[in-house]
Amino acid sequence: MTTPRSTTKNDTEESGLKLAVLIDADNAQAAVIEGLLAEIARFGEATVKRIYGDFTAPTSASWKKVLQRYAIKPVQQFAYSTGKNATDSTLIIDAMDLLYTRKFDGFCLVTSDSDFTGLAMRVREEGLTVLGFGEQKTPAAFRNACHKFIFTEVLRPTPRDEVETPVEKPARARKISNTTPSPQPAKLATPSFPKKFVLAALEQSHDDAGWANIAMFGSYLTKLQPDFDSRLYGFKKLSDLVKAKTDLFVTEERPMAGSNQKVLYLRAR
Repeated sequence: MTTPRSTTKNDTEESGLKLAVLIDADNAQAAVIEGLLAEIARFGEATVKRIYGDFTAPTSASWKKVLQRYAIKPVQQFAYSTGKNATDSTLIIDAMDLLYTRKFDGFCLVTSDSDFTGLAMRVREEGLTVLGFGEQKTPAAFRNACHKFIFTEVLRPTPRDEVETPVEKPARARKISNTTPSPQPAKLATPSFPKKFVLAALEQSHDDAGWANIAMFGSYLTKLQPDFDSRLYGFKKLSDLVKAKTDLFVTEERPMAGSNQKVLYLRAR
């Protein structure tokens, strides 16, 4: 079986995981698809891209607009009865079929539904990488079942990208319009900075002199808390966060052996 690979990224690391991307249309929003696929590309190649839902329903209208553009295969699933989620069952069955092909290094599960916790754990048991993507409302059980969990709120287009010049419709057109507005992506709620947790991770990752390589530090952060993300605190990269927190860290850039590049090291102040 494929040996699990590290999902921690630093500023210079490249990854070549072959990934199966499975999207729960009932619990994900189309507005973040561009940022989502760009984020997945950081970890590897999206060899399979499938989305599951009832695309005859009005709530799936936003997804139908982007499926062809991003080459995502829709898997239509009608609701057999009220209160039963047939979409979940179909996605899980497909995931197990793909798992046993032995063609993938990992799975990207795009959902905010804790019902996929068991699937994430099962994939991990096979030694594959599990990347989760969902909103901040996603239950901790599913987030912690993944090797790395990324909040989709940080993948939203920036306000600058979303600005469009409004076009005033004639009064009559506004009156007769019955178009249901598309759901808006959830806004990011900035959590308080977990100072104690971050310093504990540094304690586990530093050498005898107290210094830690940024990649090793990032690896420990992810292992201890899969949903840790510097973007939640306003920093694009972990290195940017570390450099900004001068009250917590002392940083130093050291030459990389056999290369012109430099590696960031840090220690507690």
